[in-house]
Amino acid sequence: MSLDSLKPAYPVTFRSPWAPSRHPRYVRDQLIRPGVRPLSQTTIDTDANGEQPPPEDDRAFFGHPRGLLSLSGLEVWERFSFLGMQAILVLYFAAAVSDGGLGMASGTAASVSAAYGTLVYLVSVAGGWLADRILGSYRAVLWGGILIACGHYAMAVPTAAMTWVGLGLISAGTGLLKPNVATMVGKLYRTDDDRRDAGFALYYMAINIGAFAGPLITGWLADHKGYHWGFSAAALGMTLGLIQYVAGRRHLAGRKHSAEFALAPEAMRRAVRLMIAGAVVVAAAATGLALAGWLTMDRFVDVLTVISVIAPVVYFWVMFTSPRVTAEERGRLRPYVVLFLASVVFNFILFQAYSTMILLASTNARTTILGFDFPASWYASALGAFEVALAPVVAAVWARMGHRQPHASNKIAFGVILGGLSFLLMVLPTSGHADDTYKMAAWWIVGSYLLLGLGDVLLETSGMSATSKLAPKAFSSQTMSLWFLSLALANGIQAQTVKLYDDVSKPVYFGVNGAVAVAVGLVVIALAPWLRRTMHPVH
Repeated sequence: MSLDSLKPAYPVTFRSPWAPSRHPRYVRDQLIRPGVRPLSQTTIDTDANGEQPPPEDDRAFFGHPRGLLSLSGLEVWERFSFLGMQAILVLYFAAAVSDGGLGMASGTAASVSAAYGTLVYLVSVAGGWLADRILGSYRAVLWGGILIACGHYAMAVPTAAMTWVGLGLISAGTGLLKPNVATMVGKLYRTDDDRRDAGFALYYMAINIGAFAGPLITGWLADHKGYHWGFSAAALGMTLGLIQYVAGRRHLAGRKHSAEFALAPEAMRRAVRLMIAGAVVVAAAATGLALAGWLTMDRFVDVLTVISVIAPVVYFWVMFTSPRVTAEERGRLRPYVVLFLASVVFNFILFQAYSTMILLASTNARTTILGFDFPASWYASALGAFEVALAPVVAAVWARMGHRQPHASNKIAFGVILGGLSFLLMVLPTSGHADDTYKMAAWWIVGSYLLLGLGDVLLETSGMSATSKLAPKAFSSQTMSLWFLSLALANGIQAQTVKLYDDVSKPVYFGVNGAVAVAVGLVVIALAPWLRRTMHPVH
């Protein structure tokens, strides 16, 4: 969770770590056209063409539909490739050209890596719209996987130009795949199927298996063979995921048809023409500006940051001003703004597990445990491992406490505070050193990831559930896009702040960032009485 991200198609009692895997099903477009039915909770029993989910007696995969095996297997390999690549990406950016890298300064490398994450999450909103209106979930996931695999193969070519081509393809592919694969998991179950939450638990475990294994393989290859060997392993992993996805397609609901809420033929043709023309114009403008020397890497990062700020502001403005939102619903949106900002602050810390924390581990942490040497990128696997272990424990604790468990806002606050503490912990081993020749024990980094993993489980568990309940009916699914955009905004802000990584001391960098997160968490706790009152009926 490991990052990236991605949330389940429907709110569940645990969280999925990434990112992209952290995203419930939603109506992804603000531009609902006349004659197009919006998604609703009742639409999951049949698709637009009447295809039913698998029968309830389909229990071939640990008591669940066989399609869950195909989708979970796809997620294993997608997270393997995505997070395996991301674990070595910032190191590749920062490595000297003579060592096979791009020779960026550490702060610049972390900034570009964060900008890449921003682009992935922004594109994912459009990917959901494409699935709903044009491609359908099955084809969106298929084409997304193909683009991701092509992107990793491009990055396996040892040239800087192919690196940027590969990252562009992976961004587009992930935008198609991540919002839609979890939606397909939801289609495997009827609304009243008691196996739904347990099915998402298995799906969640698959995500973290890939998040744990990816950095181990790609990290070892990058350390012993070269970075492009690591990118090649990511490409192979995504290819294997695609093969098993296509092989198991007959067990997936909705595979035979196109979009569930497709545009009318003429509107669809017009939309396709506009998208192609828009892509050509943007590509031509970017190329021209780059050749003219205006569109530098720093300015591209700045543009993405601005977009990541504007997008959620527009979403909130549309919902607050919409005549379809009642006064009561508008009142519940106000506390949601607080939860949204808390998510931004926490994920600002979380995503640095793959940037500044990896950079710190590569320069100032020992890479030996019990006499065994390992690549610095292996630290990234700890996050996925902790989330796999902690999620069922947290779920069991909440179940045991029943109505005595903390309010949802306090759970989110605790998660933000734990994220801040994970950075404050780094102040201790980095203090008192005049240069970067010191080496901290591996357990400092591992302990930081433990706090971060627990915080992620707490925040995402409650955040997604609260989002589903606070959303106005007219925007019930689109509100989930806002939670999704909180990840983009967190990455966008990170892309700017990590530039300071080279300019300030390590204790100051981690101390200030961690202290801000802890302060935000305490503010959310202080607002608890107001949040309890305005978030009703969320408990």
